[in-house]
Amino acid sequence: MLRLVTGGSGSGKSAFAESLTAASEIRERYYIATMIPWDEECRARIRRHRAMRAGKGFATLEQPLDLDQIQLPAGCAVLLECLSNLTANEYFREDRREPDPVCWGRATEERILAGICRLAECAAEVTVVTDDVFSGGLSYGGETEEYMKVLGNVNRRLAELAGEVTEVVFGIPVCLKKESAERSEKESAERAVSRGEGEQRCAGSEA
Repeated sequence: MLRLVTGGSGSGKSAFAESLTAASEIRERYYIATMIPWDEECRARIRRHRAMRAGKGFATLEQPLDLDQIQLPAGCAVLLECLSNLTANEYFREDRREPDPVCWGRATEERILAGICRLAECAAEVTVVTDDVFSGGLSYGGETEEYMKVLGNVNRRLAELAGEVTEVVFGIPVCLKKESAERSEKESAERAVSRGEGEQRCAGSEA
């Protein structure tokens, strides 16, 4: 099961996402933290989130980049927070080699989605927290605008893949999408088969 939880700053989305994972019957729970502690504000936020999940059975994994490198036991429950930080880390990473922003943005999308899909194939439950950074009415330029396009595309594609999508507004969860467990598992299997066939075609074209 893949879930996507979204909401604005201070909406309560983090607490709601944690409550979903904490309520799971799965005892093996992992919190994937993506924030890099650049300054005191970031460090304060990290301390606040650690306090929120204290005593809830989470093992914390710090993974600000390269999500596909995580090794997790099969059948566990995963909470990833948050997608906007992960996307920023990947888009602005220091070892960037692609000068074209459009090509780099597409590559960033694929890296992030591949990492989340890998988590979903391994874990029994994956809950991803993302931010609604698009409703403030502000206009950005340059690389910030490109980053926001990438985040928007990743949000949209994850919403398509997820069995559940919830927006938290003023602490109130609003269900935007909820599929039956059977349908979600069937579509996940179909996507895995389709992805495998695509990889075979690519491998054949490279041979």
